[in-house]
Amino acid sequence: MLHYGVGNVFSVSHAFRRLGFHVEMSQKIVRDVDCVILPGVGSFAAAAERIAPFREELVEFLVSGVPVLGICLGMQLMFEESDEGPGKGLNLYRGRVVSLPPTVKRPHMGWNRIKKTRASPLLENIDDAWVYFNHTYHPQPADTSIIIATAHHGIEFPAVIGTKTIYGTQFHPEKSGPTGEKILQNFAKLVKR
Repeated sequence: MLHYGVGNVFSVSHAFRRLGFHVEMSQKIVRDVDCVILPGVGSFAAAAERIAPFREELVEFLVSGVPVLGICLGMQLMFEESDEGPGKGLNLYRGRVVSLPPTVKRPHMGWNRIKKTRASPLLENIDDAWVYFNHTYHPQPADTSIIIATAHHGIEFPAVIGTKTIYGTQFHPEKSGPTGEKILQNFAKLVKR
């Protein structure tokens, strides 16, 4: 698990340990791993600043085929930039991170339903499920085909994204009860392939 100075690393690591993972938290790239978790509760600008010294090396590693799961801010860092503040994201996906509209309660905090928009091994046997959110910003991908599930809070926004090995959830699976545990189990199956 990449520990770049953001919150929720301990709850995420505990969730993966419960699934039988050996979790190593590191502030640098460790290449001999089965997967990479990008956790995150905090500011895009602060996280972008922390990863800046090794950004290019990190991107090269993440696109090498190792399974990646970005959670909340970790998912947002997969994009180019954010309206939340300055700094370069990882540019794994084209697009930017934008704010929820001012007409809704922000942050969007609490339980909300996700609706699957296409099949994905990450959401195998999950559809129309309740998960736990805590965010004000969300990604706006240039390529909407990466969206696996959406949620609605004033607007419809991407709740799960992904391609072959790089996935992200705007919600917190580690706080989402049995549904979140199932999502992490599905990710574990992707790691073991």
